[in-house]
Amino acid sequence: MQFSLPPLVLAAAYLALGAGYGWILRRQEPWSRRSLRALTVLLAAAHLWLLADVVPQGASLLLGFGNAVSLLAALVMLLFGGLSSVRAVDNLGVVLAPLAALSVLLMMLPSHAAPLPIVDALPLALHILLSVLAYGLLALAALQALFMAYQDSRLRQHTPGGLLRALPPLGDMEQLLFQILALGFAALTLALLSGMLFLGDIFAPHLIEKTALSICAWLVIGTLLIGRRRAGWRGQTAVRWTLAGFALLMLAYLGSKFALEFLLQQTR
Repeated sequence: MQFSLPPLVLAAAYLALGAGYGWILRRQEPWSRRSLRALTVLLAAAHLWLLADVVPQGASLLLGFGNAVSLLAALVMLLFGGLSSVRAVDNLGVVLAPLAALSVLLMMLPSHAAPLPIVDALPLALHILLSVLAYGLLALAALQALFMAYQDSRLRQHTPGGLLRALPPLGDMEQLLFQILALGFAALTLALLSGMLFLGDIFAPHLIEKTALSICAWLVIGTLLIGRRRAGWRGQTAVRWTLAGFALLMLAYLGSKFALEFLLQQTR
């Protein structure tokens, strides 16, 4: 996508949304929260509509690094909008909205990826959907873990003011973290199984890095969930394992994609 007005308008709207979430962290008006949640879903839908105008190229899909990051961000925002309507995760919007704004601007990067024929993508639709769902849930979990780390640090320093007052109790934050992790782990498990079914040899040379890193992420998150159940893992241990698992999953797709397209100038 070349320079154009719609991405800039959407990016500005996301930044305003992030400012709105920052404002309501210090307020308790339920109507403000409901309005921002509705706006989150609306902007995510507009984001997907913008991608729908860019990604399809005739009979192919153009999913270079910028478009891929933007697609993941749009789906994470949509997931966040839905989750915030049933659980108190509005604090995540302070960080997610600006990151979504950045992802919109990345759509304007030149793409070095080879177009993917739609006839090849359709059989993989379930695998792609599960993979994106797993990434979105674990991204939310990673951000929740970062808020927990901040909260724990402020409590240890006996400085409970500022943002800390607006966050739910640490115990509630931790409980929500493991609920999101359990959903993300289930989605990642199904994504790996669907990959075996639809991709054939998932250890083929062109897939080995993504497969190995995804399995490592699955093992890290699975170990954390078992450790929580069997040994009561929590606090900083939960934060570290969550962030490690998400980092591996991010490297599995976005890291390798960035390296191939911009560092090695290859396409896959």
